[in-house]
Amino acid sequence: MSVITTIEDLRVLAEKRVPRMFYDYADSGSWTESTYRANESDFQKIKLRQRVAVNMEGRSTASTMIGQNVAMPVAIAPTGLTGMQHADGEILAARAAKKFGVPFTLSTMSICSIEDVAKHAGEGFWFQLYVMKDRAFIERLIDRAKAANCAALVLTLDLQILGQRHKDLKNGLSAPPKLTLKNMINIATKPRWALGMLGTPRRQFGNIVGHVSGVADMSSLSSWTAQQFDPCLNWGDVEWIKKRWGGKLILKGIQDVEDAHLAVQSGADALIVSNHGGRQLDGAQSSIEALPAIVDAVGSQIEVHMDGGVRSGQDVVKARALGARGVYIGRAFLYGLGAMGEAGVSKALEIIHKELDLTMAFCGRTQMDTVDQSILLPGTFPR
Repeated sequence: MSVITTIEDLRVLAEKRVPRMFYDYADSGSWTESTYRANESDFQKIKLRQRVAVNMEGRSTASTMIGQNVAMPVAIAPTGLTGMQHADGEILAARAAKKFGVPFTLSTMSICSIEDVAKHAGEGFWFQLYVMKDRAFIERLIDRAKAANCAALVLTLDLQILGQRHKDLKNGLSAPPKLTLKNMINIATKPRWALGMLGTPRRQFGNIVGHVSGVADMSSLSSWTAQQFDPCLNWGDVEWIKKRWGGKLILKGIQDVEDAHLAVQSGADALIVSNHGGRQLDGAQSSIEALPAIVDAVGSQIEVHMDGGVRSGQDVVKARALGARGVYIGRAFLYGLGAMGEAGVSKALEIIHKELDLTMAFCGRTQMDTVDQSILLPGTFPR
């Protein structure tokens, strides 16, 4: 194996090691995938101002996100089916994040349950909530996150209905995988993945199976979830969830200034500028393009975070310069996980941290709080 120096190296390795249906689930968008591609490519348009003869000693990437100390302003994003990229994926990623000193966010649609992650990776991680029609289940889910001492609740607002993701439909995505001839042949070429899965009991949605009346296995789960995402979700529900939770609340999926104002009024502690990784409304703005207007509108009233397209430490610097207090990495850590398990997630964090540190230095900055718009080349970034 060649020396791994970039997130792209991890992506190439993950593509070789993860079954096609699960790799495509992580590495795809909806419809034409134009927003998915723009999330990444719009970062590349932003140019940095290199400075010289500046004392670069004593650099630190340390910061805070919602008052929590972080080794760098990066959190691991909630991603569904993480435990299908690699056996026990959520536990491994949470361990890597904890060792590194950044937040890990567990998805409602995780393979490993809240309790399982808390037991094997330690408490204090963040939990992401999808709102289902079954409000009693949501109440229990919030209470389980409380019992596990989750440090924040991340409420996703942009998945009331599911975007059409063509690759998932063509691959017949499911967990566990549908054993079609095509999928069986593909899995046979991924022996490392298959052995890992055979060695773990964690192969279904741990937060749901066994916790919902009538859902005891994967076949009953699929019909339940198809009916459960709630198209009626509204700001009144946000207030109800905030009260039920009682802790730090982060709202994920804000792309519009008007919605950002409503997020402030809801009393949330932070919002995430996000288009769900280009997996919902294809043709929406990239997250980095939407970020500045939202920061200008509400940045003095609420902590603004962002996700979407972050593949390097330079992307973290650019987002920070445009006002994001922190960013989330989804695909970047999934590539690492699929490629090398826990060591791969650690590698992804190390790569981003090194790029972040060096880019700060070349831009004449030694502390995260001094990274602002002045490090960007005028005319190259969205306003």
